[in-house]
Amino acid sequence: MADIKPKIKKKKSKKVLLFSIIGGVILLIIIAFVVSGKKEKQVTVQTEKISRRNITQVVSGTGTINPETKVDISAEISGEIVQLPYKEGDTVKKGDLLVKIRAETYGERINQQQAGVQYSRTQVEVAENNLRKAELELQRTEQLFNSGLVSQSDLDNARIAYQVAQSQVKSANANVRQNIAMLRQSSQDLSKATIRSTMDGIVTQLNNELGEKVVGTQQMAGTVIMTVSDLSVMDAEIEVSENDVTHVKIGDTADVEVDAFPDRIIKGYVYEISNSAKSKGLGTQEQVINFIVKIRIIDQDVSLKPGMSCNADIKVNSKSDVIAVPIQCVTARDEEKTTEDTNADDVKRKSDENVKKKEKPKEIVFIVEDGSPQKVKKVEVKTGISDDRYIEVLEGLEPDKTVVKGPYKSISKELDDGTIVKVDNEIKKKDDKEE
Repeated sequence: MADIKPKIKKKKSKKVLLFSIIGGVILLIIIAFVVSGKKEKQVTVQTEKISRRNITQVVSGTGTINPETKVDISAEISGEIVQLPYKEGDTVKKGDLLVKIRAETYGERINQQQAGVQYSRTQVEVAENNLRKAELELQRTEQLFNSGLVSQSDLDNARIAYQVAQSQVKSANANVRQNIAMLRQSSQDLSKATIRSTMDGIVTQLNNELGEKVVGTQQMAGTVIMTVSDLSVMDAEIEVSENDVTHVKIGDTADVEVDAFPDRIIKGYVYEISNSAKSKGLGTQEQVINFIVKIRIIDQDVSLKPGMSCNADIKVNSKSDVIAVPIQCVTARDEEKTTEDTNADDVKRKSDENVKKKEKPKEIVFIVEDGSPQKVKKVEVKTGISDDRYIEVLEGLEPDKTVVKGPYKSISKELDDGTIVKVDNEIKKKDDKEE
């Protein structure tokens, strides 16, 4: 029994020591967690010095290259193409024969109408002879009536016959004029069988071949046989969104990039802005409303073809020597409102006012302040125009300050007044190299 008691005491002392060690470790973990929780959060950011720059605001759009002047050659009469001397790409001069259509029916119709005119003129001669006869008959009847040899009824009949003869002469003359008008119209229609160019240009589109039949109508345009374009003056017709078109003005300069000439920037200027919208996906969630802007191409040493796709950057505004920061520096934050020292009625009243009048989120940037550790300060700004990289700051900043420009998540959500930051611009440089 004496040997068993020391062994039990020894085991108890080991258990006490083990539990003491475990408790100490747990205590140290709790202390470390509390200390780390009290330590302020540090955010890694990239920065840039605020400076003055020249900024040009640009409105972009996509579209196609088209000649300023082009004419669709359409058939006004129906028939078979019997002459088509030019093919696509050929140069034509004003007055050149472009198309001749066989119009045999019009020739036959003209022959018939010429005969009709001749016949109606003969009818005029007959009517005039009848008129002279009726006039003589009336004169004799009047003499006999004055001598009491004929009745009043005979005199009245003679006068009526004379008036009828006069009406027949008028009718015959009107018939002649009608037949002449029809003959003239048929002659004009026959002349439309020969189509000549109204301008100098190039055949940019040919839709029919020799021997094909075309359809012409008097009320609307018939078959479009070909298109003649003046390629000496070319335009870029681009689509600009409804939000951007309000910034575009007549005379604004533009840089046009044509896909067929990837290494060339073509100069131009805006000369026409459409007043009617061009809608896509009307009534759907993908609805897009654009406006056509026409840009006159200045550079004449580029062989542009109608239908080439292009992109255009229109310079709508430009400012020199303005305070500017990278676009990503500026974020929008709703104004924070505290309810301290305010009663429930004031809170409800302000809430109702905010519902009635929606306040726009304020534009802010974060400035890195000197000191250790480095902290940021939230500054409200007023912005102006922007280009693809920088935005003008009208109010709130001065040059030579340091502004936070990344990362986006930190600027938009994580940073606030007094946030401790670690500046690491090497990360940005590595990202730029990888791009």
